[in-house]
Amino acid sequence: MDTSLWRSFCYACIALAAACFSATASADDNDSGIYLGAGWGQFNVKIENAQGVTDVIGDIKADDNSAWKVFAGYRFMKWLAIEGDYIDLGNPRGTFNAAGSDGHYSVKLSGFGAYVIGTLPITIFELSAKAGYYWHDVNLHVNFDNVGSGNGNVINTSSNRDAFTYGVGAGVTFIDHLNVKIEYERFDLEDFKDPYALWLTGEWRF
Repeated sequence: MDTSLWRSFCYACIALAAACFSATASADDNDSGIYLGAGWGQFNVKIENAQGVTDVIGDIKADDNSAWKVFAGYRFMKWLAIEGDYIDLGNPRGTFNAAGSDGHYSVKLSGFGAYVIGTLPITIFELSAKAGYYWHDVNLHVNFDNVGSGNGNVINTSSNRDAFTYGVGAGVTFIDHLNVKIEYERFDLEDFKDPYALWLTGEWRF
């Protein structure tokens, strides 16, 4: 993870900790119901086995790509919820120089997720864990420069996949309705190595 990303999330953690000390304890008047939210994050991925591509250029890596999501869920009680997300993991891109070929690439990942979420509330502070599936599209574009074995070729691949995903989070709730959370989430994506996202989310509990 790069220094600026790490610094940003450290600042967010400090802000959440300060909020825990400065806010008054929740009256627990809103233990169930619908919620809506959105999140911004950073996505880290390494393409490990893209057919027709990595056999020519080897592994390619895209670090700290911006991602976003919107979501809706239902809390059955303050400990248990289900959630549906639309997740856009961004458009990681970069250049390569391997196996005698130069060029650039981009990959687009987006789709829908469904989760079960467990929460441990501690006054206004919450610890959470979640698990679910991510149904997504993968679109990979590789453009070889007029150098080496690629000789100007363009490769486009597109596929529909699903992946198991899981994560943990820590957040704080204000006025019984506004929840702000930091999350770490891993995706078991086919042909990708060690993909994960760091999220900063906000949700409104009705």
